[in-house]
Amino acid sequence: MKFVTYKRVSTKQQGSSGLGLDAQERDIGLFLTNYATEPEVIGEYTDIQSGNCDDRPELAKAIRQAKDDSATLLVAKLDRLSRKVSYIATLMEDTGLNLRVAQMPNADKFQLHIYAALAEQERDFISKRTKAALQEAKARGVKLGGLRPGTEERNAAMKVQADSRAEHIWPTIKDRRDNGSTLQAIADELNRLTIKTARGGTWYPSTVKNIIKRMEG
Repeated sequence: MKFVTYKRVSTKQQGSSGLGLDAQERDIGLFLTNYATEPEVIGEYTDIQSGNCDDRPELAKAIRQAKDDSATLLVAKLDRLSRKVSYIATLMEDTGLNLRVAQMPNADKFQLHIYAALAEQERDFISKRTKAALQEAKARGVKLGGLRPGTEERNAAMKVQADSRAEHIWPTIKDRRDNGSTLQAIADELNRLTIKTARGGTWYPSTVKNIIKRMEG
């Protein structure tokens, strides 16, 4: 089975340092090893651009080669294609393009479309909740300045997002912990269910422990 792989990072710093690319390479490799029959990678493309920008030359090349060579376009994660559900929907509707996502190895186009729509809704909600949390903090007299412009706001936003993610995953972790599962067993189960960490990575005993500490104080 022929594949064309595509990876994306958001900044030149990530592209030059390999930050983010290693994780995408790992996930793509896991897919090819475990979910593909006699895989052959015939093309590899990488963009260093925001996911909100749909004019990405390497992605265009990857799509073109995948279609021309009757290969499957393979990405590590759906948001590496785009963060816009409208753009992803366009790709899904292209009957000449075969698409697979390494982190969701058994998902078909319909399921990927639904996931993209839900992810966009979640990002929109988190954005609104972050703004509301910052406004409440300012109303309480919390000073958000003192660092470079935007840094304090970004830090506060990251905390809100981390709290949201912890609350979302906590019932799953707590249920298994109450049943006597070890941190390693819980991490293995979350990875098996393809549930990602807040940063989109793999679960380890330490990341499970961090969630427990966050929720139990």
